[in-house]
Amino acid sequence: MYGNMIWFNPDKHHGFIRTEDGERLLVETAGLAPDCVLPPRCRGLAVSFDREERSQDAPRAVGVAMVPLEAPRRARRRGSR
Repeated sequence: MYGNMIWFNPDKHHGFIRTEDGERLLVETAGLAPDCVLPPRCRGLAVSFDREERSQDAPRAVGVAMVPLEAPRRARRRGSR
C-alpha cells in the first residue's frame, strides 16, 4: 500500500500515515523498515507500507519505507536553427 506521512515524533516513537483511501493509520518505530530513517520534517513524505490488523486495537502500518523520488525528466535539446 502507499500513502503519505501525516507526522512522526521519534521522541514519542509513533506517528500517523494517511492512506490513498484517506484512512489514518498508526505507525510505531518498530513498524519502520530496518533501512528506513525518516527525516525530521516528514509531513507529506510518500511511503509504502503493509497494513496489520490487530484484534482489539485499530489497524496499524508496518514495514514502512520511504518511496524513492523519481528524478525529474530533462528537457530535450532542440536542433540548432
